[in-house]
Amino acid sequence: MWADFRKAWVITHREIRDQFRDWRIIVPIMILTVFFPALMNFTAQQAVDFVAKYGAPVIADRLIPFLLMVVGFFPISVSLVIALESFVGEKERRSIEPLLSSPLTDVQLYLGKLMAVIFPPLLASFLGILVYLIGVYRQVGWVPDTTLLIQVVALAMVQSLVMVSGAVVVSSQTTSVRAANLLASFIIIPMALLLVGESMIMFWARYQVLWWAIFGQAIIAWLLVRTGIAHFNREEMLGRELDTLNLSWAWRVFKKAFLGKKAPPLTWWRLNVWGILAELKWAVLLVLIVSVGAVLVGTTQAEIFTIPAGVLDWENLEEGLVTGVEEVGPIHFFSVEGLGLIFYHNLRAVALDSLLGIFSFGVMGLIALILPFGIIGYFTAVAVQNGLSPWAFLAGFILPHGVVEIPAILVTGALIVRIGLTLVTPQKNITIGEAWIRTLAEWARLVVFLVVPLLLLAAFLEVYVTPRVALAIFSG
Repeated sequence: MWADFRKAWVITHREIRDQFRDWRIIVPIMILTVFFPALMNFTAQQAVDFVAKYGAPVIADRLIPFLLMVVGFFPISVSLVIALESFVGEKERRSIEPLLSSPLTDVQLYLGKLMAVIFPPLLASFLGILVYLIGVYRQVGWVPDTTLLIQVVALAMVQSLVMVSGAVVVSSQTTSVRAANLLASFIIIPMALLLVGESMIMFWARYQVLWWAIFGQAIIAWLLVRTGIAHFNREEMLGRELDTLNLSWAWRVFKKAFLGKKAPPLTWWRLNVWGILAELKWAVLLVLIVSVGAVLVGTTQAEIFTIPAGVLDWENLEEGLVTGVEEVGPIHFFSVEGLGLIFYHNLRAVALDSLLGIFSFGVMGLIALILPFGIIGYFTAVAVQNGLSPWAFLAGFILPHGVVEIPAILVTGALIVRIGLTLVTPQKNITIGEAWIRTLAEWARLVVFLVVPLLLLAAFLEVYVTPRVALAIFSG
C-alpha cells in the first residue's frame, strides 16, 4: 500500500503544480475563502450586538461555533468543481491518453488523482477557519474550546474527503463534464442536509454527538474511495464515449438475475432462495450483532428517558388487556383490517430502509432497520423498572410474532448490506451498472419469495396470537 501511495504521489505532484499555476482556479478560491470568513465575522458581531440588547447571550454562544463549522465547509463545496473534472475533464480536453498510458496501475492512478483534488479544498478550508478565528477574536474576543476546534477541523477533513471522493467517482464513471456536474447534486444535497443536522447539534450544544458524525462520515469516505478503486478501469474509460439509457437491456439483465437457475418449483426455491441465504450468513451475523447492540443501547436509554409513574400502571395490566385488547390506537386486533395495517407498515419499512441503503452503502438502511430493536430494549428496561419480569414481557409482547418477524428483519438487513457491498466490490467483466442491477434482482427475489411471506405470517401472529398470549401470561 505504501508503494502505491509513493507512486501515486507522482500524479498528485503534477496535478497540484498545474492547479496552482492556473490563476482561474486559485484566485476565485482564495477570494471566496477570505471573503466568506470576513462575512461570517460581520455576522457574528451583529448577532452578539443584537442579542446583547435582549439579554440572550446564549444565542451568540451557539451561533459563533456554528459559523465556524460553516466557514470550514464553504470552500470545500466551492472547490468541488476541481474534483468533478479530475478524469472526465481531461478526457474532454484529450489530455488523458498520455496519463492512462503511463506504467502506473489503476489503483496508483486513481489515488494520485484523488489526493491531488483533496489538497486545495482542505487548504482553503483551513485558511478560512484561520481567518474566521482571527477576526472573531479581534471583534468579540471569542476563543474556541480545544475539543471543539479539533471537532471542526476533523469535520472539515471528513466532509472534504466525502465530497471529493464522491466527485472523483462521478468523474471516473461519466462521459462528459455536463453529466458530472448534474450528478454532483447527489453529493451536494445530502451533504447540505447533513450540515443542517450538524448545525442543530451545535445549537443544542451537544458537541459530543459530533464525534459520531465524524466517525460516520469517515466510514462513508472510505467506502467511496473503495468504490472508486474497485470500478476504475482505464480501458473502459477510453472506450466509453456516450452513456445511453437502455431500458430493454436493463430489464433483460434484471429478469435473468431474478429468475435465477431454472428448476422445478421446490428445487428452484431451494437453489435460488435458500441457496442465497447461505451466501448471506456473514451479513446476517453482522446484522444480528448490530441488533443486539441496539437492544443494549435501548436498555440504557430507559434510565435517561424515564416514563413518569402512573403512565404505565402494571398493576391494572390485566384489566387493560381485557378491555382494550381489541383496539390499540389505529390497530384493530383479531381483524383482517389490523392484519393488513401491520403488514403494510412492515412492508413499507422494508422498502424505505432498502432505499436508504442504496444511497448510503447500506449504512443508513441498516441503522433504520434496527431501530425497533432499540425500542424493544427500552420498553423491556421500563418493564423491569416497574417490577415486571423482562422474560414475561418479551414472552407476552414480542416472541409470539417475533420468532417470525425477527428472522425477516435479519434477512432484510443482510440484503441491505449486500447492496452496499456491491458498490465497493470489484466485479470482473461486468460494469458497475450491471452488477447493481443483478444485486437488486436478487434482493427482489428474496423479498418476494421469503421476506414478504414471513412478514405476512408475522402480522397474522401479531394480530391474532400475541394479544392472547399476553393476556394468558398477565392474567395468571
